[in-house]
Amino acid sequence: MDTLVAELTEAPAVAQFVDEDAELLAACTRGRTLAFHQLVEKYKRRAYYVALGLVGSSDDAWDLSQEAFIRIWKGRKGFDPARPFWPWFYAILANLCKNCLRDRDVRVRHADGIRRMEEGRCDPSGNPEAILQETETQQEVWAAIEKLPFKFREIIVLRHFQEMPYDAIARQLGIPEGSVMSRLYYARKKLREILEHPEKRGTSDV
Repeated sequence: MDTLVAELTEAPAVAQFVDEDAELLAACTRGRTLAFHQLVEKYKRRAYYVALGLVGSSDDAWDLSQEAFIRIWKGRKGFDPARPFWPWFYAILANLCKNCLRDRDVRVRHADGIRRMEEGRCDPSGNPEAILQETETQQEVWAAIEKLPFKFREIIVLRHFQEMPYDAIARQLGIPEGSVMSRLYYARKKLREILEHPEKRGTSDV
């Protein structure tokens, strides 16, 4: 089975939106706020759930996704309409999330995060990963994910929450596809160790 938990949000196909995004980005560089609002509407849900997967707190996820859009608008003159919007946006969002975890020592509110993730589920019939079957509740999984180093948490979010293919993750993170598979292997291994030995749980290394 290829997903760790039930699908939380469906990643839009980049190719489908390339032309439309290019037009919106070009309009943004000319200061067209309506075009920017359209970009926000298109990607705000995905941005929120990515941030929620990375930081675990619904309030922080909302603030961070909003801050990412603000930074995008401020840097709009650096837009390159020939390049996809999402990878650029994700890099900003992921960096904000990483800083949030490092600087604020975020305490994940598991129950709230899980409830909101369930609200955003697109496919309630999705099959859970075998590792999920070995735990008593999804809350235990999220408690374990909180303990993962950021690079492992990120790879879990991109692969299992966004269901991105390996080649897309490699392009997103700027690493070889082989490194994606290796990092995912060790992320799953570390997650399993935490779930099987909860008494050894420590804090995540972000």
